[in-house]
Amino acid sequence: MDLHTTANAVPPVDGTDLGDTLEDLADIHAGIDLIRDGLRLIALARHDLTTTQVLLATLAGSPDGTDVLGAVGQLVARLSNPDSNPALRSLPLDAQKTARRHGELTAYHLGDPDLRDSTSTATAALDQ
Repeated sequence: MDLHTTANAVPPVDGTDLGDTLEDLADIHAGIDLIRDGLRLIALARHDLTTTQVLLATLAGSPDGTDVLGAVGQLVARLSNPDSNPALRSLPLDAQKTARRHGELTAYHLGDPDLRDSTSTATAALDQ
C-alpha cells in the first residue's frame, strides 16, 4: 500500500490550534522563530512509526524529563534567575526572589513525570 498519495497527504497546520499558536509566537525573538520553524517542520513532515515514536518521546515523553518540555522548564528557570540573567539584577531583591522561585517552580512542574504519561502511552501504542 502506497501511503504517499494525494489523498493521504500531511494536512496543513494553518487554521489549526497549532498553526494559530505558531502565528501568535511570531516576531518575539529570533530563538522563538527557530523553535516555531522547527515545530512547523516536524508537523508538516511525513513520518514513519519509528520517527513518530522518537519525536513523541523527545518532545514530551521522557520519564526523566530529558525532553523538549523539560528543556523549556530549565530555560524558564534560567531566564527568571538573576544569577544567570543579569537583566533581573536591577529589580528589587524581593522581585528577584519571586521571579527565581516561580521559575524554579515552572521547571519543577514541567519536569513532573505525570505530564509525560499520556505521551508515553501514545508512544507505546505505536509499538505494534
